[in-house]
Amino acid sequence: MADHPSTFDGTPVKSGEHAWQDRAALHAKNDGDGVLDGAKALRRGTFAELIRHVAMLPEDQRGKYVIEKAGDREYSAEEAVALASRPDFPSA
Repeated sequence: MADHPSTFDGTPVKSGEHAWQDRAALHAKNDGDGVLDGAKALRRGTFAELIRHVAMLPEDQRGKYVIEKAGDREYSAEEAVALASRPDFPSA
C-alpha cells in the first residue's frame, strides 16, 4: 500500500491518481467525522475492495455510504460506481 512515505530517502512513494491497493474504510455518509472517525469505520480493506463492495450494493442503499481513502479523500457512492466501471479497475 503506497499511502505512506517510504523510509528510503524520506520521499513519498507515488501511487498514482487512483491507487487501487491503498488502504480505505467504508463509513456511513453522515457519521460526523471527528477525532474518533477511524473507530466509526463499518468495513476496512483496499480501495478496490471497498469500491467493489459499494458497487454490489442495491442502488437504493449505496447513497448511505462513503469511502474514505488514505489521505482523507472521501468518495461518494456515485464516484465508487464510476470507478468500478473504469477499464483499469482490477478484477476480483
